[in-house]
Amino acid sequence: MNGVLVTYKEKGCTSRDVVNRVGKILNTKKIGHIGTLDPMATGVMVLCLGSSLKLVEMMVNHDKVYIARIRLGIETDTLDITGCVVKSAKVLGINDKKINAVLKKYKGKIKQEVPIYSSVKVHGKKLYEYARNGESVDLPVRDIEIYDIQLIDSFNNNEFSIKCHVSKGTYIRSLVRDIGNSLGTFATMTELERVKLGKFSLDDAFSISDIVAGNYSLLSPLQVLDLPQIVVDSTLEKKIKNGQVLPKFFSDEMVFILNKERNLLAIYQQKDDKFVKPYRMF
Repeated sequence: MNGVLVTYKEKGCTSRDVVNRVGKILNTKKIGHIGTLDPMATGVMVLCLGSSLKLVEMMVNHDKVYIARIRLGIETDTLDITGCVVKSAKVLGINDKKINAVLKKYKGKIKQEVPIYSSVKVHGKKLYEYARNGESVDLPVRDIEIYDIQLIDSFNNNEFSIKCHVSKGTYIRSLVRDIGNSLGTFATMTELERVKLGKFSLDDAFSISDIVAGNYSLLSPLQVLDLPQIVVDSTLEKKIKNGQVLPKFFSDEMVFILNKERNLLAIYQQKDDKFVKPYRMF
């Protein structure tokens, strides 16, 4: 079984749980996912099956859109509501106008500190292992980009929600923490839904019950990646199937190579000014 499957992750399970469940339903071990979601989070998950696992590296850079619920006045060790409260403060003088002014400051390219409860590795060990062992560690700081961020409901009872369009590597929990600090208090994320990953939205996602019932469809690499398509003759097809470096015959940086029957053979890319080489073989 080969292809890309867009599914919906429910609250309370890990991303690995979803991969294992779908793999069992579809009776395949050749399955992986793009873009991890925490157990408390819901939303779009993209699964790659069979030969489409070769696309994972090409898809991990996709941007994402989230809706997050924020509670002011507390901060937890995990930066979300599943953690233990470690900081608290009164919430004074907050209104929609002040929130909107703060949100504007985060739009664009910014630096973000990675949360300690994450799987990012430092000195060969995952950060959450340091946290669980009570060990101190310098948290990495990443360059990220917030393409858009907006308040989507009014501030009420110390809570509000935001919708944000962000680059790869953005931690919404960290963004929530920083927003709280900018508002002069603390903040914790209470809900998170990923509503879009790359070109895939909630409308494209199949639930686990859909998959169990066989009510789903797999996408081919040609539907997933926006690359030019080159159709080759039988002579060139044989060379491509052998993964040969070839004299340059296309000008784009990267292309799909198809045979005359429109079957996908490979993804090729520029090697230099004179030659092209295989990037992924199918």
